Amino acid sequence: MKKYILFLLAAGMMSSCYDLDQYPHDKLSSVTFWKTEDHAHQGMVAMYATLRNENGFGAYYDNDALGEIGCDYNNWLMPSIIKGTYTDRTGTVQSRWQTCYDGVFRANLLLQNIDNVDMSDEKKNVYKGEAKFIRALYYFYLLDYFGGVPLYDETTVVSSEFMEMKKSRSTVEETRQFILDDLDAAVEALPVKWESSEYGRATRGAAVALRGKVKLFAEDYAGAKTDFEEIVKDPENRGYGYQLHESYPELFTLAADQCSEMIFTIQAINGTNQDYGMPYALRMGTRASFAGGWNNFMPTDILADMYENRDGSKFNWNDYFPGFNESREVQNKTFQAVLTDDNTAVATYPADKDKIRKAYEDRDPRLEQTLITPYSFYYGCNGRTPKMMEYVLASGVNEANGFIRDNLGHFNYYWRKFVPEGDMEGTLLDRSHSPVDFPLIRYADVLLMLAECYNELDRQDDAVALINQVRQRPSTDMPALNSGPAWLEAHSKEEVFERIVQERAVELACEGHRFSDLRRWGLAMEKLNFEYDDIRGNLRYVRVFKERDYLWPIPAVEFERNTNLGYQNPGW
Repeated sequence: MKKYILFLLAAGMMSSCYDLDQYPHDKLSSVTFWKTEDHAHQGMVAMYATLRNENGFGAYYDNDALGEIGCDYNNWLMPSIIKGTYTDRTGTVQSRWQTCYDGVFRANLLLQNIDNVDMSDEKKNVYKGEAKFIRALYYFYLLDYFGGVPLYDETTVVSSEFMEMKKSRSTVEETRQFILDDLDAAVEALPVKWESSEYGRATRGAAVALRGKVKLFAEDYAGAKTDFEEIVKDPENRGYGYQLHESYPELFTLAADQCSEMIFTIQAINGTNQDYGMPYALRMGTRASFAGGWNNFMPTDILADMYENRDGSKFNWNDYFPGFNESREVQNKTFQAVLTDDNTAVATYPADKDKIRKAYEDRDPRLEQTLITPYSFYYGCNGRTPKMMEYVLASGVNEANGFIRDNLGHFNYYWRKFVPEGDMEGTLLDRSHSPVDFPLIRYADVLLMLAECYNELDRQDDAVALINQVRQRPSTDMPALNSGPAWLEAHSKEEVFERIVQERAVELACEGHRFSDLRRWGLAMEKLNFEYDDIRGNLRYVRVFKERDYLWPIPAVEFERNTNLGYQNPGW
């Protein structure tokens, strides 16, 4: 599929979501364009390409900054939302609404025109299934963040009806049913697999998994279970073949391209004149990443402390440094190093550096596979020149001297997950365009969602078995729940639920699911009011979450454009 992305974008056909239906004849329109199978294929690729918009799914990982496991305070997308100062005119709120509808209208454009294309009905039905999957994906995003929304299907032709698009908000139930109807159609139309050259297009498995997620969010645990079991058990032998990849860290590198754990991903490509990748180095990288990252999105110390000890017991800094949790002064003293006068080397490491390293190394392996931790090493870059870097918590650190720093001079944890190492052996040319695909649905997520369904249906043993599959991936190999020690016991519904909350945090960190999880579980008020400080105990901001924040406000401009829209969300 990637070669078609290149062709389409190079042809200049994607400057807006309406370009494929412009007129007069010097521009592409339904009159001149939707004629051949090649046209259909290009229109389909354009539809998928909208996923990369950072206000849609292209920065989906940054949604974790709205939870407790990530932070975004470097003037990017989420700072005002995190601090509780946002309004119905905040740019991110407006942009997300608009971007999701752009995605909906791109899908509708294909549905409006595909029957005019000269190809078989069988192929047309597949394209329709893809469009309905993408439309459902965007509407589910809108439902999750805004509640019920106006529903526009393919009967609305934006190019001729733009000024008359004044539908009122549908209810939550109506919006959800619209999504489920689209996914039902997609499930029936889509193939189980595509050939390698078409990898990245939606499949039956992606539609089934998303349908299960929609039902799970509606607390239809029996319905969701049926969908997730189709993915996990394949009772009709459709040949899905999904399974956990042996290596967790490989999942977020080129080594996982087209791997069997990925159910649906945002496709990424880079190279000369092929800048259609993901901005991991820019947004999540530090100044010591390729070409210098902006560290807009970073992990929190809350996430770092969630990773269990290697024996499965809960981690506690006080076990290593008494009084650590209660004193920012102790935290600062514990981690502080001093450089030489010329800042080129470490003059004095912390007195307990070895104990610090032990506190990280004797943990769930996913900790150091996901995060760059103090006094560990990362193969980064000084500008564009690959160089091994050490994370030293001292003033004056600089990548030119082999140290990791962010561009604010703070001492945060940093992402190792997704962030490129070096220049990816010469393949990385632009910090905004890593060629590593981003997973929107992967098999481990489905296993944990199915475990949640089992737990809610009082099948705790079955739920634990699925959690253990994720915990015991070969590269993770954490002790199984209920395997002996008291700290591993999980028998009651409450105990198993706690394990699901924990496991989804550490397994899916940096994949954008946490904020939605906390809201649907009713845990956001409990988890999302806290002071965020960096590793050395410096207060950076106060996270604020109020009852109104379970849903974002409908953008004010939408009420101004559409007097029929209806009601605003509670508290706004």
